[in-house]
Order: sequence, then C-alpha cells, then structure tokens
Amino acid sequence: MHIPDGYLDAKICIATYAVVIVYALYTWRVLRKKVSQYTLLSASVLAAGIFVAQMIAWPIPGGTSLHLLGAALAGILFGPLLGFYVMSLVLVVQALVFHDGGITTLGANILNMGIVGVVPSYYCFRLLQKLLRGREKWRIVAGFVAGWTSLTLAGVATGLELGLSSVFPYSLEISLAVMSLWHAVLGVVEGLITGFTVEYLYRVESPIVKSSRVVLEEVHTR
Repeated sequence: MHIPDGYLDAKICIATYAVVIVYALYTWRVLRKKVSQYTLLSASVLAAGIFVAQMIAWPIPGGTSLHLLGAALAGILFGPLLGFYVMSLVLVVQALVFHDGGITTLGANILNMGIVGVVPSYYCFRLLQKLLRGREKWRIVAGFVAGWTSLTLAGVATGLELGLSSVFPYSLEISLAVMSLWHAVLGVVEGLITGFTVEYLYRVESPIVKSSRVVLEEVHTR
C-alpha cells in the first residue's frame, strides 16, 4: 500500500500533501495542550508495534503492495486526531529511513493510512458500541468491523490515486479493482487482529487504554 516515488503525478502529490498538512494543523491546534508526556509515550509504543506489523508486505499486480495496516487500532485507542499522528510517525520513519514509500508520495500515503484508515474506523467502532449498547462481549465484533473497514477503505483510496495518476501504467478500473479486492480480503485478517487486540487491551486494563481514555475525554469536552 506504500506508494513509491514515480507512481503519482505532480497534481495528485500536491493535492494529497495539501490535505494532510491542513489536517495536521487542525489536529495540532486541538491536541497541543491536551496530551501528556505519558500519553505520547503510550502512542509511541503503539506506533512501534504498528511499524513492525507493516514491515511484512506482499507485492500485488495492478497496485503496489499488500500488508497489515494497524490504523484501526490507532484510531480506536487514540481517536481520529492523535491516531493520525501515530500513523504519520510510522509512515515518515518508513519513508525516510527504510525507503518504504516515496517522499513525493508521502502525502498520499499519510492520507490513505493516517486519515482514511484511521478516521472511519474510529467512528465505526464507536457507532457499533452504541448500537450494541456498550456490551463488552460484542467489543471484539466492533473491533473486527472497524479493522476491516479501515484496511478496505485505505486500499480503495490508494487504488483511486494510482488509477487517476497520469504516470501510472494501469487504468483506474484495474488499480481500483485490484487494490479494493485484495485489501478487502486481507481486511478479514486485519479485522480479527484488531478485534482480539482491542478486546485484550480493554480486558486487562492496559496503560495504553487508560491513557487513551484521558485523551478522548479531553478532546471531546474541549
């Protein structure tokens, strides 16, 4: 899913960078006085775990690569704002240090995995929790749906960007179909991992869950 340099034309690169910068400025404005050092440490630990999970990738035809994402976990635990920074940290390090994803396409990669992958999964999880009336035994189901949604939507966004790029060798129909299909399939694995991980962290009252609750409460009462 990490788009390398040379796959997107200048217009898409500039547009995706612009969206990411605007969102980053907004999240910084909201979070700058609400996040403690302990919470940042917890978010960094999660980022490290997501970084490791994303290192395993499989190339696919008509797209770039297929791998686990972890964006739903970041969104569920830290919300759509701090979760964005968790994913951005992972993606920036991958691009600058490990050359996983390009520099010109970094905006697109952050948009796909740090915004599209994070924001819908957070609201999906919260909505399902409300519909299920907060029943803890169904929390794993909410996590599964959020994880599947996160990876699938991120794949769709990547396929759209690649297909609309004038320098990409495949058409929109091919890139969108391939990226959407394969990520929807892997989304089942992503959903299972997300659901079981969220359930475990909540059940053992992990310090990450405790710190994330503080952030979400402060942000929503700003």
